[in-house]
Amino acid sequence: MKILIELAGWYGMAAIVAAYGLLSYGVLASTSFLYQLLNLTGAITLIISSYYKRAWPIVVLNIFWALIALIAIFRSLFQ
Repeated sequence: MKILIELAGWYGMAAIVAAYGLLSYGVLASTSFLYQLLNLTGAITLIISSYYKRAWPIVVLNIFWALIALIAIFRSLFQ
C-alpha cells in the first residue's frame, strides 16, 4: 500500500507540472478538458499521498486545486 501511495504522489506531481508546462508552451488552453483533467487527477492523487503523510497544508492546497478543476470541468460541460 505504501508504494501505491508514493506512486500516487509522484503521478500527481507529474500531472500538475505537465498541465502547467503544456499550458505555458501553448500546447493546451486553460479551458481544455485535458488541462483540467490533469489538474484534477493530479490534485486528487496528491491529496491521497499528502493525507497519508499527514502533510496538512498540501492536503488543503490540493483540495482547493481539485475543486477549481472540477468546477472548470462542469462549467465546460454545461455551457
